[in-house]
Amino acid sequence: MALTGDYKLISTEDMLQGHAELCIHAYGFVKSMALKCAIELGIPGAIHGNGGGASLGELATIIALPLSRLPRLRRLMRVLTVSGVFSVEHQQPDDSVGDGMTDDSRFVVEVILREGRARDVFSGVRSMVDVGGGTGTIAKAIAAAFPHVECSVLDLPHVVAEAPADGEVRFIAGDMFDHIPPADAVLLKSVMHDWRDDECVKILRRCKEAIPSREAGGKVIIINMVVGSEKSKGNSTKKEEAQALYDLFLMAFEGGEREEHEWEKIFLEAGFSGYNIIPALGIRSIIEVYP
Repeated sequence: MALTGDYKLISTEDMLQGHAELCIHAYGFVKSMALKCAIELGIPGAIHGNGGGASLGELATIIALPLSRLPRLRRLMRVLTVSGVFSVEHQQPDDSVGDGMTDDSRFVVEVILREGRARDVFSGVRSMVDVGGGTGTIAKAIAAAFPHVECSVLDLPHVVAEAPADGEVRFIAGDMFDHIPPADAVLLKSVMHDWRDDECVKILRRCKEAIPSREAGGKVIIINMVVGSEKSKGNSTKKEEAQALYDLFLMAFEGGEREEHEWEKIFLEAGFSGYNIIPALGIRSIIEVYP
């Protein structure tokens, strides 16, 4: 199904709201899975027996869940709270209860072109390498929108072998864990949620080796969710629900979305000096990370 020219008449806010609604429907089955899991763990009875409320730690103790599983319990309860099954009081950051890829890349670039804050991310960038960029959909769109940016794509050899030889962007076969080609900026779109923290630190260290200093304009550009962010208020309920559903879906593949303090932790471990979150993409954000 193709978009018609009429979509350009839709406001950015409405478009992002629609995207969040679409994600909620697409991953709606996760709600029933989460509820089934909560019942099997005895979570409703545990909360009721504890006076109608419990912190995440208390809940884990009552249902005899190993502490190593606490992060997963947090993610389960996040879905159940944003879905309205449970409610949250006095939420704390560390104890909160509470060919689609191609089309998605086009959607992201469309929003970036509309949003001044997002467009500014590419100001002063002369070269960029899109890590895990597949057949170059987003790199080509960025190159077309920002002619001053020389764009390359790094991906595995079998992926690059299928890339079109049209000369719009340069394709490089390689492994992001081994080496990332030098550029002013490294783009990681929907990459980091596939990997554990220690693996993300390794990826970010390779990125840091590839870019110049902050003073010379070097940075890593991450497009991913920042779960539970309070920086964008507008349609927070729908965005938080979509984020929570997708996060729990990723748990089946050992992946996951991160809260801001979790992002900060891996940035610091990888040796970066600072970051800036731009909540301009609906359920996702742009994160600029500086060496």
